[in-house]
Amino acid sequence: MPMRLSWLAVPVLNTLFQFFIKLGAEQMSGGGTEGWLWQALSSYWILAAIAVEIGTFFIWMNVLAELDLSRAFPLSGISYVLIIATGWFVFGERVVALQVVGSGLILLGVWLIAGANAVPEERDDWHVKHDGLRSSAGKDG
Repeated sequence: MPMRLSWLAVPVLNTLFQFFIKLGAEQMSGGGTEGWLWQALSSYWILAAIAVEIGTFFIWMNVLAELDLSRAFPLSGISYVLIIATGWFVFGERVVALQVVGSGLILLGVWLIAGANAVPEERDDWHVKHDGLRSSAGKDG
């Protein structure tokens, strides 16, 4: 199955959500819970983050309708790499070698997991047992 753009939209939108939350948090000042809540709900950055998160939810539902959960969820790991890159590029945050190595390992892991389903499956004992359980589910026995 070819990769669709919507699959990559989720980590990109998750990164945008974090970007907006960061900008909104920087605008907020101290105060009690009520003051904090009012500041959050009146921040355009926080409201934008909420809108992005709602949009991401609907895209994620479509991704899950197309892919197995075990194949779809690792795509969210790309967000970790994008967050580090955004922190460095936009906010001038320091990036250390371990973060770069870790990011590379995350991307390698996502690639390996995505490629694992491209290999033709062999029908081993686990699949036979699993399919048997699935076919007998719901039957009175």
